[in-house]
Amino acid sequence: MDIQIGRGKMARRAYGIDEIALVPGQRTLDPSLAETHWQIGSIKREIPIIASAMDGVVDVRMAVLLSQLGALGVLNLEGIQTRYADPNPILERIASVGSQEFVPLMQELYAEPVKPELITQRIQEIKQQGGIAAVSATPAGASKYGSIVANAGADLFFVQATVVSTAHLSPESMANLDLAEFCREMPMPVVLGNCVTYEVTLNLMKAGAAAVLVGIGPGAACTSRGVLGVGVPQATAIADCAAARDDYHRETGNYVPVIADGGLITGGDICKCIACGADGVMIGSPFARAAEAPGRGFHWGMATPSPVLPRGTRIRVGTTGTLEQILRGPAQLDDGTHNFLGALKTSMGTLGAKNLKEMQQVEVVIAPSLLTEGKVYQKAQQLGMGK
Repeated sequence: MDIQIGRGKMARRAYGIDEIALVPGQRTLDPSLAETHWQIGSIKREIPIIASAMDGVVDVRMAVLLSQLGALGVLNLEGIQTRYADPNPILERIASVGSQEFVPLMQELYAEPVKPELITQRIQEIKQQGGIAAVSATPAGASKYGSIVANAGADLFFVQATVVSTAHLSPESMANLDLAEFCREMPMPVVLGNCVTYEVTLNLMKAGAAAVLVGIGPGAACTSRGVLGVGVPQATAIADCAAARDDYHRETGNYVPVIADGGLITGGDICKCIACGADGVMIGSPFARAAEAPGRGFHWGMATPSPVLPRGTRIRVGTTGTLEQILRGPAQLDDGTHNFLGALKTSMGTLGAKNLKEMQQVEVVIAPSLLTEGKVYQKAQQLGMGK
């Protein structure tokens, strides 16, 4: 139902993940029976979780480990890994600088040009170790480096920006990336994003996207909503984009996964995204807390090193365990940030969902008190959900 903000301006109520809850149905099942497999193009994975293409989250080592554990990690082709032959000293500088010096340091470090030979090298390093080589670039980067990525043999290409659409207007001096042509010409599946609306999702699928990323501004290190005022809360955004996926599937027979990207911290967040219609999720800060993560206990966004705007910030997330503990357990923490696969399977069992398709159909209610009701002692003692 539309709400009148004032004369001449109406608005639709939108909901975030924290405002909803999942309702158990008439049956339950043992978590071991819950089937979580999904796929993008021909790439099949047991765990519907992707590690974000952020420099504090994914490097070659993390991409390989995530592949071995049944998930997926995406390497940022316009970040530290492709600007510096040895990224370790650079990552140490980022981790050691004070908060006041962070923005100018990032502008300095990311002014170093991307080196095409390092793009090829990183992709080959991942593949030589048996990992899935999923890589990401902005539309401008995709246009510039697409042929290099294709020749290097990457398995998946993510074309990502704060907002991506098929109707982008550029100055006459700038070449505009034709997303449909790019998807046709690339020899691997191309994932497009980010978006938050039904119409744009449908257009991206018609352009040939192998999957669509949903989410503008909810990320832990993202400040787009504050700096630009742009975004739609994730629960509503996912539901709208999933509706486009379902309509596109009915019309064409082609099923294009929808991936919830950003703002997800706990296993419960992941479960609620899938219940809203997502096929998988992309997360950053929870993986930045892994002992193997390149960020040294810090996390920052892809758009942070803007030369003119502080489009993000660096946050301290600490190190809470190994990547395996975070992804598959055993959990060492009581706040829902360890053993994401176990959380998803247990939630599916509680809800009676045998697979992700059934999980997308469970009942959802508006529940603003979900995370606070009855949690007085946890809040007072900073335990579990009170952290």
